[in-house]
Amino acid sequence: MSKFWSPFVKTLVPYVPGEQPKMAKLVKLNTNENPYGPSPLALEAMRAELSDDLRLYPDPNSDRLKQAIAAYYEVPAAQVFVGNGSDEVLAHAFHGLFQHGQPLLFPDISYSFYPVYCGLYGIPFEPIALDESFQIRVEDYQRPNGGIVFPNPNAPTGCLLQLPAIERLLQANPDTVVLVDEAYIDFGGVSAISLVARYANLLVCQTLSKSRSLAGLRVGFAVGHPDLIEALERIKNSFNSYPLDRIAIAGAAASFEDRAYFQSSCQQVIASREALVAELQQQGFAVLPSAANFIFARHPLHDAAQLAAGLREHGVIVRHFKQARIAQFLRISIGTSEQNQALLDALAVCLA
Repeated sequence: MSKFWSPFVKTLVPYVPGEQPKMAKLVKLNTNENPYGPSPLALEAMRAELSDDLRLYPDPNSDRLKQAIAAYYEVPAAQVFVGNGSDEVLAHAFHGLFQHGQPLLFPDISYSFYPVYCGLYGIPFEPIALDESFQIRVEDYQRPNGGIVFPNPNAPTGCLLQLPAIERLLQANPDTVVLVDEAYIDFGGVSAISLVARYANLLVCQTLSKSRSLAGLRVGFAVGHPDLIEALERIKNSFNSYPLDRIAIAGAAASFEDRAYFQSSCQQVIASREALVAELQQQGFAVLPSAANFIFARHPLHDAAQLAAGLREHGVIVRHFKQARIAQFLRISIGTSEQNQALLDALAVCLA
């Protein structure tokens, strides 16, 4: 520890992202990246920005992108906030909306960045246990709180909370913000953005990293009541007044305009997921119902850590978590048909 650190830095436990291996020829199914590339229109729009204009600052409000998102979801642009990936959007929400002294509530098995943000911003929190089927019980969140946040579909389980249940959660907590983190919603769910007009305490966060294949671009956004959006804008403009560059704004906006490519890409992932689930079940795996671009699976006769190590020896990387309740599960990102087959072939050897 350095004597130059601020005191709070000593207690921080940073988030650890999934491994980004440097070795070639690996089947990389550990970080939930989309196996299919971005929209060709998005790539074309980004290439068009590679000009002398890069000497100029980008639009600090990212109006072109906000308008594209607003048009896609049929909401006013004043209800849209954008940032560098959904992680930055989440960070601003934690900072600006959850510092009320009461504990922030989120599932005990959830996105592991949530407790990191709580540590960063000094927010007390209370993990709420998922039920035995790894589902959120809405009634468990009917207690005093300074806010509620959860991924939907959940990560790393892939389980989906349906919109009627989200409405019950909003109705039971009218005085605190409910943040629905929809990083994977396009692979099998319906966005809670449709509820924003009726619930002033709802903030919905999404990313372009997964369903729009732009993880390398770092673009995220939130949709909510203008009062919530104003809080995020105040935080953003006190931190980084130019969060998105010209290339990111152009590519992200074009990705929303290319609806046909987006829908086709999502359908390919969904079809591959269902086929992979069926194959894994044939091999004896129990697989949780997934509405994401990954699955959460365990084998009753084989240790998950040993399976992950064995797969790695065969050039296939999946994600294994050491957390007690899920230590026997593997989180497997959906790849191309060839990548999924490589996984199945390697698993057949490991299981034998």
